[in-house]
Amino acid sequence: MIIRLTTETRSFEATLNDSAAARDLVALLPLMLETEDFHQTERIAYPPRRLDTTGAPNASDPKAGDLASYAPWGNLALFYRDGRHSPNLVILGHLTDRGDAQHLATADRVTLENLL
Repeated sequence: MIIRLTTETRSFEATLNDSAAARDLVALLPLMLETEDFHQTERIAYPPRRLDTTGAPNASDPKAGDLASYAPWGNLALFYRDGRHSPNLVILGHLTDRGDAQHLATADRVTLENLL
């Protein structure tokens, strides 16, 4: 599954994995979300509901360019820097060009759209 993320200044493509959570995210698209910085590592935003994390691993080691959902809070996370090992973090996919991740650091708004 390929989606487009659009910020105030740029557009990026991301490839999602075939998890229940990623499929659930696609079912919500298109979405326009306000983001905020979290730990100078990721931008977080809250979709209209929590994603289905059935079958998700118990923890993840996020990398710059990863898109994820933090199950306890129900938020989406867009990593612009590598993160720390995190329980309950479900990786949904990653930017097609991980080098674009740095451009997410200042995004106040992101629109997600399904490309396929």
